[in-house]
Amino acid sequence: MATTDRVTVTLPLDLIAGIDRLERNRSRFIAEAVEHELVRRRRDSLLLSLGSPHPEASDLADTGLAEWGSSLPAEEEALVDASAGKAVRWIEGRGWVEEPA
Repeated sequence: MATTDRVTVTLPLDLIAGIDRLERNRSRFIAEAVEHELVRRRRDSLLLSLGSPHPEASDLADTGLAEWGSSLPAEEEALVDASAGKAVRWIEGRGWVEEPA
């Protein structure tokens, strides 16, 4: 099974000239640029998600880890340590804020 595929991309001549000034291997340069952009977009998407969490995530945060952990079947009890981590609360417009101990 091939790990690469050939694609045709149309670019302005000035971009191609700029690539050629910096890199002999256009494919490698473009692949690295695309990978960088994908990472940036995933990070932006994650930041957007953290700024506006899914309602179920907010519900879980309101319920609290200890309560959620106690709802698990007994054999799953070891998976959650309710004493670990920090108490946080979602505040609209501010995001996740650590609660005082």
